[in-house]
Amino acid sequence: MSIKRIKKGDDVVAISGVSAGRTGKVLFVDSEKGRAIVEGINLKKKTVRRSQDNPQGGIIDQEAPIALSNLMPYDPQAKKGVRVSRAKDGDKPIRKSKASSHVFD
Repeated sequence: MSIKRIKKGDDVVAISGVSAGRTGKVLFVDSEKGRAIVEGINLKKKTVRRSQDNPQGGIIDQEAPIALSNLMPYDPQAKKGVRVSRAKDGDKPIRKSKASSHVFD
């Protein structure tokens, strides 16, 4: 029974780094590298050339990958980042919060 702790679309909280304490939605997970891109977390500055899409050009904020070990699933009932236990609902594996038994799937 191998299911992931963090999946695309989950709400997560950063537990370390510059963005510690911030929450956001997971946009992409790279399980081979153990990194994820999260909306509003680990923002980096990027310079953009002028183009038809961006006629002004300039400097924009862009999300950079962050290590999965620096993220915890956010539990809306406990209102904090929580550890996840794995359980089965019939024959389907589910992720369950250890703090409040909230089901993430």
